[in-house]
Amino acid sequence: MAAIWKGALSFGLIHIPVHLHSAVRAKEGLSFRMLHKKDNTPIKYQRVCPKDKQEVPWADIVKGYEVSKGQFVVLDKEDFDKAAVATSKRVDVLDFVRADEVDPRYFETPYYLVPQAGGEKPYALFREALSRTGTLGIGKLTLRQKQHLVAVQASGEALVLHLMRFAAELVDVDEFNFPSAKKEPLRPQEIAMAEQLVANLSESFDPGKYTDEYTRNLRDIIKAKSKGKKVEVEEIEEEAETGVIDLMARLQESLDRADQLKRTGTDRDPRPKAGGTATTKRAKKTATKRTATKRTRRTRAA
Repeated sequence: MAAIWKGALSFGLIHIPVHLHSAVRAKEGLSFRMLHKKDNTPIKYQRVCPKDKQEVPWADIVKGYEVSKGQFVVLDKEDFDKAAVATSKRVDVLDFVRADEVDPRYFETPYYLVPQAGGEKPYALFREALSRTGTLGIGKLTLRQKQHLVAVQASGEALVLHLMRFAAELVDVDEFNFPSAKKEPLRPQEIAMAEQLVANLSESFDPGKYTDEYTRNLRDIIKAKSKGKKVEVEEIEEEAETGVIDLMARLQESLDRADQLKRTGTDRDPRPKAGGTATTKRAKKTATKRTATKRTRRTRAA
């Protein structure tokens, strides 16, 4: 892939010439067009002024910021040029912080920093320093006329640059009510069983085993319909519950199912099945309310 930026990574008096490459591929989603239902003709979108109902050419469109309801301040190219920060071809590492001190919410988009000719040795040196100390290099980068906070991290033999969010971009946790230990006291037995369940289900992270089933199903449907095949919908019934449950009973059943999974490698669905085990039935008796059976759909090409 072509580099999206060329410059240098600097810390102290060390200057490392690098290229910046995307570390992620475009999401494997499906793109849909809006069509006229009558004849499947693609719909066009026009820029229409709601006042005179006339289409507006690009030359007559300006950018405005709404300062109050219906009141705008118009900005032109000169205004944006005045606001622009000095363009630099360097990522200046300003600080080093421990990796485990940075909240994951700050990370946004990852990129690979690839050394240019002559930069291999200082690149390797910087990577090893980060890896051995467990630290991140925090700095700033101007990319596409926008300034970004960045973190440089060692990942195997690579240096990964993460575009980060500034602190003002995060939603304060105080805006929500989360259960506290005082309001929702937990019994030692519940904590012990929950920890045991986590331990029983723990394994090495294998990202390849997690797939986008929704997109896969849509592709199957599109493929079948494109060949004129009928797509059948199979309805699967699942019982939905609301109200108070017996947490200990559910924890115990979860542990039983985790043990079954360890022994047989089957039945990965952690949810209790309709009917369930004796433990599930006990939990059902404690529920204060039942909801009607909900239905989910599974598609199959005929």
